[in-house]
Amino acid sequence: MIAEFDEREGWAEWGVLSCAHWLSWRCSVGARAAREHVRVARRLRELPLVHAAFEAGELSYCKVRALTRIATERIEADLVEIARHATGAQLEKLVRGYSGALSATAEAAQQSHERRFLDWYWEDDGSLRIQGRLRAEDGALLLQALRAAEEPVREPGGDVAATRADALASLARAALASGDGPRAGADPFEVVVHVDVGSLARDTVNARSEIAGGPAIAPETARRLACDAAVVRIIERDGQPLSVGRRTRSIPPALRRALRSRDDGCRFPGCDHRRFLHAHHIVHWGRGGATDLQNLVQLCSYHHRLVHEGGYSIHRSGGRKLTFHRPDGEPIPEAPRLARRGPGIVAQHRVAGVRIDRDTCRPKSAGDSLDYGLAVELILHEEFRRRGSEVRS
Repeated sequence: MIAEFDEREGWAEWGVLSCAHWLSWRCSVGARAAREHVRVARRLRELPLVHAAFEAGELSYCKVRALTRIATERIEADLVEIARHATGAQLEKLVRGYSGALSATAEAAQQSHERRFLDWYWEDDGSLRIQGRLRAEDGALLLQALRAAEEPVREPGGDVAATRADALASLARAALASGDGPRAGADPFEVVVHVDVGSLARDTVNARSEIAGGPAIAPETARRLACDAAVVRIIERDGQPLSVGRRTRSIPPALRRALRSRDDGCRFPGCDHRRFLHAHHIVHWGRGGATDLQNLVQLCSYHHRLVHEGGYSIHRSGGRKLTFHRPDGEPIPEAPRLARRGPGIVAQHRVAGVRIDRDTCRPKSAGDSLDYGLAVELILHEEFRRRGSEVRS
């Protein structure tokens, strides 16, 4: 059900980051556990034998979670049979041993080391193209970091490749921020945007971004960038600066600390992110809004963009009470209402023809010792034997 819900993007209508984010908000599941649920759900659609054993109650979720890390259609049947006999702890240890054995040849490791490289060059449109090759362990480390960084930047309806690019940029921000310790403000580098401050109050903003000679930006993008930024007044004539004034509109450190203490993370319903937080002006200062605690709210970079460019809105109804609204005006609840109770789980099983009792999920062994080396060797032998048969055919 999770896999189908994720594929249909049923989570996207509420402005959440991903299916895992929706699970965490809607079903009171921790963020890490929610990501694992989504990963397992996706893999189950590719593993019919594991899916069938799980559906019948023969395998616990713990065992299925372990199997989905290594199972392929070639060894799925063997792994399911082992899982039926092994305990959960034994299966976890077996999976770790098998994963390590796959990358244990010295020749492959040396070739991987010699082939590593990283190149980049600028395209004509100003974008940066990157290509490279990493060793297995470095590649796995990078992918793990990218997956962890994908959640805060994933956009509803966005494609996977674009999400990965955003995640890589997020990693760069984290690397720059790590040198100075935790940061609550916007990006830890300077982006210069020339804009007529008076036009920030209007629907049309005359802006010219200077990110290495970058293009013009949308009005709401200019307002978002100016929302939590220092503004330097520059008086120009014929494109030449005549004087530079002091920084204005920046949020004082004491006010930022008070905001962090009050909001303790992103205030968007269901969001629990506490990194790369921006101080958002509920009424933009360009439109007369005050830079004070009453008019500020902390948002993560994703939801800050959603409020400005995505059409979402925030309203304060007194005190700390904030209401968030979708682009169609529908309010987003802090915690969604629970659905009505459906038929009991036993009745659902009966209708589906599934019989589950206290022995269904019990391992067929009594927890006897397992020869992990022999088990891993047999699984590897079967994997490569069937892989060779497929190549010959």
